Amino acid sequence: MTEQHSEVEEVEILDAATEEEVVDAVLEEAVDETAELKAQLAEAEEKLLRNQAEMQNMKTRLAKEQAQSLKYANQKLATDVLPAIDNLERALQVEADDAAAQQIKTGVDMVLKTLVDAMAAHEIVAVGEVGGAFDPNHHQAIQSVPADDDHPADTIAQVLQKGYLLKDRVIRPAMVAVYN
Repeated sequence: MTEQHSEVEEVEILDAATEEEVVDAVLEEAVDETAELKAQLAEAEEKLLRNQAEMQNMKTRLAKEQAQSLKYANQKLATDVLPAIDNLERALQVEADDAAAQQIKTGVDMVLKTLVDAMAAHEIVAVGEVGGAFDPNHHQAIQSVPADDDHPADTIAQVLQKGYLLKDRVIRPAMVAVYN
């Protein structure tokens, strides 16, 4: 019976060892699976954060573009109206010989003032005045005139065509002659 008992003990020891190996294998597999799931979770969380940041950047960019669009919404209209203003200013330079021509000139002047006031109400202003400082951001030098004691260098000698700004954006640079 001792022999049988020792065989039973051996079988129990083997069963216990096998059971322990099985438990270890299952446990190791569970640990590996948990580690893999944690890695997938971390990757998904990182992807989520990147997507959230990208969405926030997109919202910010769209808001900025919309603000720019609203700020400069009148630019197209202004560029379309500028030639009419130029023509009205040229019409006022013509000499009026009789009373009828003078009345027409007065009417043209009133229309021009109305247009200029409407443009100013929408923050569209003329740039480029004789004697003013030359600014390459707002003026385009078409010709140069020699400077003298009365006219310092880098000042505007003549305005050939007025320039216009919409808020802080140049719609059309002033065409000027500059003392140098």
